[in-house]
Amino acid sequence: MRPRLACAVAALVLGAGVAAAGCGFGEGEKSEGEATLTVTRDYGSESMHEVTIADPTEADTVIRVLDREAEITTRYGGGFVQSIDGLEGKIAGDRSLDWFFFVNGIESDRGSADVAVRAGDRIWWDYRDWTDALRTPVVLGSWPEPFAQEAEGDAANPVKVECDGGREACELVAERLADAGAEATIVDGDARPDRKAMRVLVGPWSELRDDGLAANLAEHPQMSGVFARFAGDDDPELLALNERAQPAARLGPGAGLVAGMRRGVDPPTLVVTGTDPEGVRAAVELLDEDSLANHYAVAVADGEELALPVVEAESP
Repeated sequence: MRPRLACAVAALVLGAGVAAAGCGFGEGEKSEGEATLTVTRDYGSESMHEVTIADPTEADTVIRVLDREAEITTRYGGGFVQSIDGLEGKIAGDRSLDWFFFVNGIESDRGSADVAVRAGDRIWWDYRDWTDALRTPVVLGSWPEPFAQEAEGDAANPVKVECDGGREACELVAERLADAGAEATIVDGDARPDRKAMRVLVGPWSELRDDGLAANLAEHPQMSGVFARFAGDDDPELLALNERAQPAARLGPGAGLVAGMRRGVDPPTLVVTGTDPEGVRAAVELLDEDSLANHYAVAVADGEELALPVVEAESP
């Protein structure tokens, strides 16, 4: 069948979903530069695709770009990705597994057919068990996003490092952000929060646990969106959790954590913390692409980095 006729037939049968998106109707203006597409499974523990998209056009939606690079199936009129390369969303026993996607480190609240890809975007699809945490609003696996804000057309939010203990650590965090393309201003941790700013909370857990957002790191991942939890007051432990939100490792003195969090539709927050000041300094060292790529969050103890959640078994 000739391509144009095939596209017309596909559009009639499947509607305006993937079929029409793959047929090249009206590509529109180009966005000059590169975007990236990453496809992984099990919280980024296994890579499936790493692709660069040169000069994406106005017609390049997230699902259209994915459809060009992988074999996919969809549901609900083409707007919901059911499978990629045969790996299918399902319920297996008491576990729920599906595909989720992030745009520049932020979990999308729109369907993949409704999100355009722009130069500078980092698109990440991940297949995961979401039984114990339906939402993970901010992930760090597309570092330096979401803080560099490199996507074309974005109005950049200010980035403010809220310093809650250890000026040296805060200055190092600001340097790491600057190296990644995110200009940050250091402010005192007691300063009135700027609701338009991306927050970077820096300090030991004993200082951050009173923050309204960071306090969720003492709760279940369903509350925090982070597969780690602090326990104890005087000598806190950092519990590294597995994909079932169960403790996989108990990290004591000198343990650090880097994680992304978000309240509602507020700008994302980066948390750089630890069980003590030594843990904070260890966490600062994680702020680079080598340590964070394709990870939701990362802990560190005794010089060993630990991707979070700690994936203990491949999804069924």
